[in-house]
Amino acid sequence: MGALRLPSLTSLSSAAAAIPRHRCRRELRLPFRRLSSTNFSAAETELPTTTTPPKPKIQQDKDRVITPRSQDFNAWYLDIIANAELADYGPVRGTMVIRPYGYAIWEAIQDYLNVKFKETGHSNMYFPQFIPYSFIEKEASHVEGFSPELALVTVGGGKELEEKLVVRPTSETIVNHMFTQWIHSYRDLPLMINQWANVTRWEMRTKPFVRTLEFLWQEGHTAHATPEEAEKEALQMIDMYTKFAYQQAAIPVIAGRKSKVETFAGASKTYTIEAMMGDRKALQAGTSHNLGQNFSRAFGTQFTDETGQRQHVWQTSWAVSTRFVGGIIMTHGDDTGLMLPPNLAPIQVIITPIWIKTDEKSGVLDATTSVKESLQAAGIKVKVDDSEQRKPGWKFNFWEMKGVPLRIEIGPRDVSSRSVVISRRDIPGKQGKVFGISMESSTLVGYVKGKLDEVQSSLLEKAKSFRDSNIVDVGSYDELKEAIAQGKWARGPWSASDKEEIKVKEETGATLRCFPFEQPQGTKKCLMTGDPADEVAIFAKSY
Repeated sequence: MGALRLPSLTSLSSAAAAIPRHRCRRELRLPFRRLSSTNFSAAETELPTTTTPPKPKIQQDKDRVITPRSQDFNAWYLDIIANAELADYGPVRGTMVIRPYGYAIWEAIQDYLNVKFKETGHSNMYFPQFIPYSFIEKEASHVEGFSPELALVTVGGGKELEEKLVVRPTSETIVNHMFTQWIHSYRDLPLMINQWANVTRWEMRTKPFVRTLEFLWQEGHTAHATPEEAEKEALQMIDMYTKFAYQQAAIPVIAGRKSKVETFAGASKTYTIEAMMGDRKALQAGTSHNLGQNFSRAFGTQFTDETGQRQHVWQTSWAVSTRFVGGIIMTHGDDTGLMLPPNLAPIQVIITPIWIKTDEKSGVLDATTSVKESLQAAGIKVKVDDSEQRKPGWKFNFWEMKGVPLRIEIGPRDVSSRSVVISRRDIPGKQGKVFGISMESSTLVGYVKGKLDEVQSSLLEKAKSFRDSNIVDVGSYDELKEAIAQGKWARGPWSASDKEEIKVKEETGATLRCFPFEQPQGTKKCLMTGDPADEVAIFAKSY
């Protein structure tokens, strides 16, 4: 799969810890943690497999806030991951432990996509993590593309292995080995499978969720009798990813075709969804590859067609990964912390009961339980924070930092009036707070569902507006360089050579992200050569 392989790498600031803190709207009295660049750093040049880096000290119960996004985007990103309890360090540099809250977001992604995969005729299965090195060597461009990232096993059971094994970087090779044994006739086609698995790629520069030595993903593999069927499948899957990004993650990706330079090693065509992050860098959020017959010819994966002739199958592969979690953080988060789209939020509503006097407690908690049960019965994901160790203001800040879309407050006056107070995470302060919403299930459930839908739509529209305001249409190479220098995306006609595409990368740091499916009408001239161009392309710096 090519979902995580990008030639352009991001930088992480190792000086983040030295940046002064500034207080936000309210103080956060939280056990604050920072992910150190010792563990995830673009400055790394080597990733030892046995070194356990020193852990940063956890500073307990001191006034801390998240680094402002505008001040240091990378420090802000790491602060959110640590303090929203999404992930932590693994003992090997460049690896991470996904914590329950972060994994719950990944589970929400899995839940949606799993249903869609099965609706379109795909079945889940699992392939071994260890792949004979000879398999990787069979497809020339594949081994060339992946060799620098391979993790190899040379000793097993205390003995040197006769053939070294590759720890799965992707599964096209082992899938083809098995497809060759399963596919014999046109009656065996199409064969469409998916696996949820871990992948290992020996990255030199890492960033949690975005690029780590090991990550989680789904990878789909299909075999077809005709090239038309394979192309239809590749396009169907990138369309599925596009809809997921818009409808579930509230990320307005741009879908398109990769250039030859950026095409996945071993593919005939690569389709991609490109997302603009809050720092205006591009994130390749998912890919779908038309593999043609490249792997089937290398592995001899053939079938007997209806005329009795032997043919090589036509194939696709496609993937999204835990990189999407990083994309959600960097698209929607703010200086307060994480901001989750309700459709993927592990907790959609946090209920905070409030009381001062002991005789108020039972009435408030009874009302809280009633509200919780009403919402849960309607399929809304609810949590009650009735802990007595922290004050309500601390709880408000904590759950805002964790990105919960809605907060419900219930106090003694609310119990008396049979109403609640509801606050939206995406609209800070009094503007996002509504008083006097009836506790009655017939009223409250509809109101909460409506507000969750509003938050989902609002996050998408805000991200779309940000994206569109940071894409510049260019007609010359000078205009492209100016747009990239300003940190924006450049969109312009392109028909230049691979060599000239590489020149753009070397001189600007930007890569050709894709030729969007949505293309403007009319005649066009290449921004680089002045020759006729059929398509516009998007260039941007990327993760």
